[in-house]
Amino acid sequence: MTTEATLLWSAPRIAIFPMSNGTWTPNWPDMRTTHNHHTTTTLAEATAFAAVPGRNIRSGRRAGVHHSLLAVIVLAAAGCAAGEPLLRDPRRLVIHSGERLAPTKERMEEIDAWGREQMDSIRDDPSFMITSGDQDGPAYPWETLEINEQGDSAVISYPRPEAYAPYLIYAHLHLMVAQDRLDRWLPEAEGGTPFEIERAILSRVSDTWLHQRSIFDVRPYDLLEELMYSKENDYLDAYILTARPDAFVDARRDWQAENPDARETFIAWFRKTFERDPPGARGGGASR
Repeated sequence: MTTEATLLWSAPRIAIFPMSNGTWTPNWPDMRTTHNHHTTTTLAEATAFAAVPGRNIRSGRRAGVHHSLLAVIVLAAAGCAAGEPLLRDPRRLVIHSGERLAPTKERMEEIDAWGREQMDSIRDDPSFMITSGDQDGPAYPWETLEINEQGDSAVISYPRPEAYAPYLIYAHLHLMVAQDRLDRWLPEAEGGTPFEIERAILSRVSDTWLHQRSIFDVRPYDLLEELMYSKENDYLDAYILTARPDAFVDARRDWQAENPDARETFIAWFRKTFERDPPGARGGGASR
């Protein structure tokens, strides 16, 4: 069986992931999954849309079916399919160094709302196409994204199934930049510099990962953990400008002029948190 994962925002807010033995496990209690005609029982029915990484993502209404209904996920709550389901309480996150995050439910509800809206747009908007696929080895989202000259098609690869949604969000927002439509999703970045736009996009990618980790309890993935913990500790600028020193030369120069010790402070925090150097400070010329 090929390794495939569903979109993590779906009608009943449930995520499922492939296990090593080929079965599918929902990250939510008391549910049923349907895959390859194998079914278990449940209490109530609700259909979740599952997009297949490795295939094109585009409007299933106007552009033909570029999706597969790999999974039918049902939520055990009477009448849930007819109303708005409640979001579970987010769990606290901790990594091996002891660094902790405690996202609030109010914030997760806000992220959940725009995330679902954005996933709906990715699925239904016929003006663009995103092709996703497996990445051989670790890679940050900016290292795998390709957008065509017309700005209506993107290719992005993700290193693990759990990373699918954040990488997809990254590709979609960069397509919106190419189409001059970013104001709908990130109005605060409209008219910004390239660095300001990238910072706003990566902030949303980080929020997406925080939502997936705290609500759906997905497995940690180092590269996204770096981004998330950096943002949550007010090091997002330092993270981007250290990891990508050649991408935003002017912003990095201004940042270092205003904060001469900022880079070393960030590197020291990163080493304490992750017990390794941050991307951009590991030698070899690559961001990793």
